[in-house]
Amino acid sequence: MATISGSRLVAKALKDQGAEVVFFLTGGPIIGAAFSCTQYGIKMVDVHHEQAAAMAAHGWGRVKGKPGVCMAAAGPGVTNLVTGVAAAYMDCFPLVVLGGSSAIRQEWMEAFQEIDQVAMMKPITKWAARVTRTERIPEYIAMAFRHAQGGRPGPVYLDLPGDILNSRAEDTAVNYPPAFIQMKPQGNPESVAKAVELLSKAERPIIVSGTGVLLSHAASELKEFSEKFGIPAFTTPQGRGVIPEDHPLCPTAARSFAFREADVVLTVGTRFNFVISFGRSPRFAKDAKMIQVDIDAEHIGNNRPVEVGIVGDAGMVLRQLIDMGKGIIKNRADSAWVKKLQDVNKEKQSAQQAIVNSDQIPMHPARMCKEIGDFMDRDAILTVDGNVTLNWGRQVIPTYQPGHRLNCGPFGCLGVGIPFGIGAKVAKPDKQVIVLNGDGAFGLNAMEMHTAVKHNLPIIVVINNNSGWDHQYEDPKAGAVGSFIGDKVRYDQMVATLGGYGELVEKPQDIRPALERAAASGKPACINIITDKYVAGETLDFYGYAL
Repeated sequence: MATISGSRLVAKALKDQGAEVVFFLTGGPIIGAAFSCTQYGIKMVDVHHEQAAAMAAHGWGRVKGKPGVCMAAAGPGVTNLVTGVAAAYMDCFPLVVLGGSSAIRQEWMEAFQEIDQVAMMKPITKWAARVTRTERIPEYIAMAFRHAQGGRPGPVYLDLPGDILNSRAEDTAVNYPPAFIQMKPQGNPESVAKAVELLSKAERPIIVSGTGVLLSHAASELKEFSEKFGIPAFTTPQGRGVIPEDHPLCPTAARSFAFREADVVLTVGTRFNFVISFGRSPRFAKDAKMIQVDIDAEHIGNNRPVEVGIVGDAGMVLRQLIDMGKGIIKNRADSAWVKKLQDVNKEKQSAQQAIVNSDQIPMHPARMCKEIGDFMDRDAILTVDGNVTLNWGRQVIPTYQPGHRLNCGPFGCLGVGIPFGIGAKVAKPDKQVIVLNGDGAFGLNAMEMHTAVKHNLPIIVVINNNSGWDHQYEDPKAGAVGSFIGDKVRYDQMVATLGGYGELVEKPQDIRPALERAAASGKPACINIITDKYVAGETLDFYGYAL
């Protein structure tokens, strides 16, 4: 009777569930599984650190709109995944995480690399389990994909003991579940009707959307809804691009004003978390009426009471609102409210012109961001990683395509820039991928530039080199201990040594030519830009004290 190994079952099951790419770092006992994946046509991208495997899988999935998959060896390999998995958990992003582990037959014997990996992963995943029988591997992997994508998305963990992977199962004993089919539930029609009624009476309505719109592949529905009824749309930082940011109904610079003044707020696929100040005053008006659309009922009304809660898929509910709102919700595109937001948007953008066009040396990071934005293709993918870097990148560089903007996310996880860029380039190799990195954040996964070289992934990494983890203070005693990294560290030379392209830039007018040379090189590139280390960001403080 024919038999099949556990390692091969892993590969076949991943293929059956639609996996295209696995990001991993090789080692026992997953070596056989990784090799088997290649035999099933799954692309294997090996990294220098497991953290980067989880982050690259996350980045790949964000750009593709599908679950990412990563895999690591037992013990330290799995523990190294934790930060990347936690970032995906806080981001509510579906990630399938596979970890090798010590043999079941040696459980509690202090076996090599024995640690309770399932218990470690449970607090940062939706579901964590251990396979205990070889023939059931495909069932467990199917369960993993279902848990990752069903309801509120998130990462899952599956433990694969060495003896389970190395054993063989009889073909007739193996069950191969079909690929998971994403359910897209509609909202309760009565709740949708209430939302339409509220929107029809609103004088100053806005839309606030998030990652749920991207995972639902509902950018077109959101744009149609906004245009049909003339309602201005704003997004969370990671949800950008669902409406092009030069669209008249996307006045991004008027965001704070719009949040404060809106009388009805429709949130779609986003939580009332710190990113939007928990939906509370003074960020939003106390008397603003909230309509919340979310796939997860537990999030409805969390942190901010809502007038109407609709549990359902973002795209399906938006379609219901479009259909039900015809003839009831008037188009406000020419209203005084929309005109006011457009005026505020222009005023805010005009106020930035002095710094974005400044020729000062050392240069202002806003000028650096302007040069990057001018260089980027309209459909470029941008990943932003850092503190001051994230702040100025958010304000100056626009996004025009859904899913083409990635950053540190709600976990505030530094180090994601290069792995996200690698994942994005694997997902869409024909698109320009730009990584805007702080110098500190760059160092956390700097060796992944060699991963990009090895796999011929010509991402362009631009470093905002301001010499530290934050801006520096004129009085060194006022700054945080350990915030200084070093002046003019030559990260560009490091990347060139690894086989990429590197260049140091100190003058604003030299940025564009350097970017052009980096693109022409066809190699993973590092443009190391020296910026003013005394320029601070203007991000809201998240730790409860004033900046």
